[in-house]
Amino acid sequence: MNSKVKATAILKDNLQNFFFVLPAFAIFCIFYIYPFYKMINLSFYDWRGIGPMHFIGLANYKELMSDHLWWNSIWHAGYITLIALTFQNVLAFALALACDREIRLKRFYRAVFFIPPVLSEVVVGLIWNWILNPQMQNGQYIGLLNHFLYTSGFPQLVHNWLGDPKTALTTIAIVHSWKGFGWGFIIFLAGLQTIDKQLYEAAKVDGASAWKTLTNFTIPMMLPVILVVVILTILGSMQVFVLIIAMVNEGLVNHTDVPVTRIFSAMQNVNRFGYACAEAVIFGMILVCVSFIMKKLSDKAKQA
Repeated sequence: MNSKVKATAILKDNLQNFFFVLPAFAIFCIFYIYPFYKMINLSFYDWRGIGPMHFIGLANYKELMSDHLWWNSIWHAGYITLIALTFQNVLAFALALACDREIRLKRFYRAVFFIPPVLSEVVVGLIWNWILNPQMQNGQYIGLLNHFLYTSGFPQLVHNWLGDPKTALTTIAIVHSWKGFGWGFIIFLAGLQTIDKQLYEAAKVDGASAWKTLTNFTIPMMLPVILVVVILTILGSMQVFVLIIAMVNEGLVNHTDVPVTRIFSAMQNVNRFGYACAEAVIFGMILVCVSFIMKKLSDKAKQA
């Protein structure tokens, strides 16, 4: 009898736990699992968004393998990610080191450095589009950057930053890094504050220079945090989309395309929803592989 009562109590507890989790599980299935399944399913069809769906098997994937614009967009996203991994994270780490020390107004700096990530990407894109505007009105440049260069005596540096294929992608990458460095700054600063300050004092007593303390002590202890920031930077930079839409308002030209804009173009301009789903599946697989590799590196760093 006791065993039956105990089994009934366990079943009751399990049902209560299940009902607590059920709303979140239902939302996850409706808004994540089902769309993911539907996306994979649609990638095997030729569908214009409205009308009948025609099963074509792997035809979308075969076409995608030879789509040079798609693979160029992957390279563009990789280039933006490389700039973010270097310029953005180095800047964030340097500012975190500065604010971790006893300097004046460091709380003010912490708030200021975190403003760009909080701003809307649409707002940031439109503001930078105005700053980089190459047009002239009444004999003066509209864009703040070109106006500053011209009035400062550097007219040779005036440039159409977003219209030139040689500079457009780099310009977008720098703006993206400027907007996103605040996240890395906060994470780096939190990691630095977990390090015992007495260890720095001991290193200073032993005669270690600031550079040796940084390379032999701070960076090794911060390695797990650095890897987390690297993973987040890669995933965020590879999926950049809204900023490009807001900055390149003339249209999605090929030299600023990234995978998400190619997917958007396939759905909006040519109404090939099946092909767009195939692009999304391949892009998702690339991100999963990158995340898996970085996770393995992070685990090895923690074990070292």
